[in-house]
Amino acid sequence: MKDYEVKCIRCGARFPKDDIVYTCRNCGGLLDIKYDYSKLDLERIVKAKGEGVWKYRALLPFGDEIKPIAINEGNTPLYRCDRLAQAIGIADLWVKHEGLNPSGSFKDRGMTVGVTKGVDLGVKGVACASTGNTSASLAIFAAKARLPCYVLLPMGKVALGKVAQAIMHGAKVFSLKGNFDDALRVVRLLCEEESIYLLNSVNPYRLEGQKTIAFEVAEKLGWAVPDRVILPVGNAGNISAIFKGFSELKTLGIINAIPRMTGIQAAGAKPIVNAFKENKEEITPEDNPETIASAIRIGNPVNAAKALHAMRSSGGVAESVTDEEITEAQLLLARLEGIGVEPASAASIAGLKKLVEMGEIERDERTVCVTTGHLLKDPERVIQICEPPIEVEADVEVLRKMVRRGR
Repeated sequence: MKDYEVKCIRCGARFPKDDIVYTCRNCGGLLDIKYDYSKLDLERIVKAKGEGVWKYRALLPFGDEIKPIAINEGNTPLYRCDRLAQAIGIADLWVKHEGLNPSGSFKDRGMTVGVTKGVDLGVKGVACASTGNTSASLAIFAAKARLPCYVLLPMGKVALGKVAQAIMHGAKVFSLKGNFDDALRVVRLLCEEESIYLLNSVNPYRLEGQKTIAFEVAEKLGWAVPDRVILPVGNAGNISAIFKGFSELKTLGIINAIPRMTGIQAAGAKPIVNAFKENKEEITPEDNPETIASAIRIGNPVNAAKALHAMRSSGGVAESVTDEEITEAQLLLARLEGIGVEPASAASIAGLKKLVEMGEIERDERTVCVTTGHLLKDPERVIQICEPPIEVEADVEVLRKMVRRGR
């Protein structure tokens, strides 16, 4: 079995590896998986064969004897985006498109590790609260693992593409009269009382899978690191996980610096941005978060403490963007680079543009923006913001005139 410990980030309490625990029983703090880095073989990381999340098994909490629940997650493209960089006014821009994971979002990285841990623990079912992507991903991995899956979604607040994925893959879906934060509160109680395994990002094993984004970015840049990584922030697990991934590589001596971790929230759901700018250690939850970017419509992000630490210790920043700025960035990314993403994903591009204009980001920085979900996750929004199809007769002369008129 892999040598690691489950440790509270606040009080340092430790918990057994076979204990089902999500937050510290002593102080309520968040938990982290800690390895004995002195025992890790660097060759198994920098020269690892294969691709995707499990290529980095040496830095995951499983020994070689464990068979993962996997569907070829990870190994997403890192695109150099020169046209978009020119439009924004920077020299070196890359986009890590997590929407090209099997279920269409970055959540697959966490679910392959989280569900594998659940199977290892012998759990009888899995559950989550979700704004959509978590439910879609969990449903797929639960189906692969032959585990019952229970999903709580805020009623009327989840894009249909994501609901369809959860239903298709056999999850029992509950439409909750409340927001995401209500759903998470209820599902945590349900899991505790019914012995169901919770797979929201409060589960520290989820973040172990998501940190592999950092490994892939560094490896694809020749085991170098960008100056800055920008990503959308909802429940704040992803920015925490990516920071941890870079931190581990630095601890091991594989890289010599950590990128400035930069988190972007929607203007209608920005408790972490508020806490960052007010130099507070804890957030003030927002009771009624609202934004078109449903994946980050979260008022009480569970991993806020980890996210604030990631941004502050790396020299990064937190900023918010409006729904209008998100929409502009979504269109810009699609039409300049051919990368189609859901609204929440475009928050990273919108945040980059805003921070460059503010002078917060230098124009010569090498920047990686993480886009977290595919365009087809939220097709309804696409129809709302794009030009409708033009109705025309099946006549080439009519078409020719219209095409020439549009040149």
